[in-house]
Amino acid sequence: MKITFGALTAPRGGALVLGLFDGAALGGPAARVDEATGGAIARAIGSSRFTGKPGQTELLLAPPGTEARRILLLGLGKPDELDAKAAEAAGGTVVAKLAKCGDETATVALDAAISGAHAAHLGYGALLRSYRFDKYRTREKAEDKPSLASMKIATAAHAAAREAFAPLSRVAEGVFLTRDLVSEPANVIFPKSLAERAGELAELGVKVQVIGPAQMKKFGMGALLGVAQGSAHEPRMVVLRWRGLPDTAEKTPIAFVGKGVTFDTGGISIKPSGGMEDMKWDMGGAGVVIGLMKALAGRQAKVDAVGLVGLVENMPSATAQRPGDVVTTMSGQTVEVINTDAEGRLVLGDVLWYCQEKFKPHTIIDLATLTGAIIISLGHENAGLFSNDDALSERLIAAGAAVGEPVWRMPLDEAYDKQIDSDIADMKNVGGREGGAITAAQFLQRFVKEGVGWAHLDIAGVTWSKKDAPVVPKGGTAFGVRLLDELVRANYEAR
Repeated sequence: MKITFGALTAPRGGALVLGLFDGAALGGPAARVDEATGGAIARAIGSSRFTGKPGQTELLLAPPGTEARRILLLGLGKPDELDAKAAEAAGGTVVAKLAKCGDETATVALDAAISGAHAAHLGYGALLRSYRFDKYRTREKAEDKPSLASMKIATAAHAAAREAFAPLSRVAEGVFLTRDLVSEPANVIFPKSLAERAGELAELGVKVQVIGPAQMKKFGMGALLGVAQGSAHEPRMVVLRWRGLPDTAEKTPIAFVGKGVTFDTGGISIKPSGGMEDMKWDMGGAGVVIGLMKALAGRQAKVDAVGLVGLVENMPSATAQRPGDVVTTMSGQTVEVINTDAEGRLVLGDVLWYCQEKFKPHTIIDLATLTGAIIISLGHENAGLFSNDDALSERLIAAGAAVGEPVWRMPLDEAYDKQIDSDIADMKNVGGREGGAITAAQFLQRFVKEGVGWAHLDIAGVTWSKKDAPVVPKGGTAFGVRLLDELVRANYEAR
């Protein structure tokens, strides 16, 4: 969808959206439209339950006095409660209401009291909600497809809004890339093809390195290679480096690591068939890292950042890893593989260690659709946060709250760590059934060097949604791209 900003002019056709505050008298553009239509707006409000609460809408066929085809009244809530997140939700609500109404254009008229920044976020929310993955729909009727193609945000602060929107639109491009990747089927996205998609970021100035199985073997990545050995698709590790600081600046990066299991059958510990098709998005963590790096590069973030993704397919075959096998990780630690369906942590362990050996980051954040246990704990509302750093945890929580991607901190403790001690190796890849998300995080922590700030985000419950949200249509959510972009923007960019 094309989003533009400008001064209010009378729309000729299309939809006219009037943003109204809760309980406030008609003013600004709404008052002028009401006058031009002989009081039609006031009468519509008086005969409905519309008061202007957040998310409220009232759709009218345009009365005489305007050339718009229809008018949408949009509730913005109380003026002092309108923040960036509320503005984004309002923009998403407009798209949800008008997408299939038949109009190709919409004009959103905002009161002069609304800042350019909030107008920009309204446009950002509209853009995020407009996403649609429909490349495989060949028989969809034209009348069932969204008609809305462009939206003009009419605001007195249109110059400021346009400037504020520019970096937001780049973040949206990263979000859309992640949503595309997690939506693709596993016969399209597999380690090699996903590495190729990540390689396209070179066009934005990202330095891309693709590492294949021969190099992984030299590095000693026995855990990652063990997961991959049952598949006909060879594994890949992709390193994405964004250098947004001047050459004279310190180059110690912040690092992001993503689990990229492009399809997870469970291996020999095979999953039940019901719902296995969802395992195409077991590469969600890698998808987020790739989308985040696109967002950072797209908006020219002033930060030195590196993103690493370990890409494998977990399949059962004559060559597949067996329960009871022992693998040696790049760190030198050995792992007894109790359950081949606990494969993501094996991949991440090797990639985390490589990241620290190669780049010496001050902070590492990994993301993974790691455990079903986190869904039992937190449902589909929060990602699980595990960390060795209180300050980093607070920053992640704040960033999540700011963009509407909440995280909830979970415990780490020696008592949980003991559950993954093995009788024959340094550790095993699962503990007991109790606290499964925690013992998975404890496993990862064994691959974090002393002095490195680390956080693990278990995004198994938030990577895919079966229902619409204000700025997230059902399907792949890209949860984590906006969260981590906000984390970087607020805490790690040069000023």
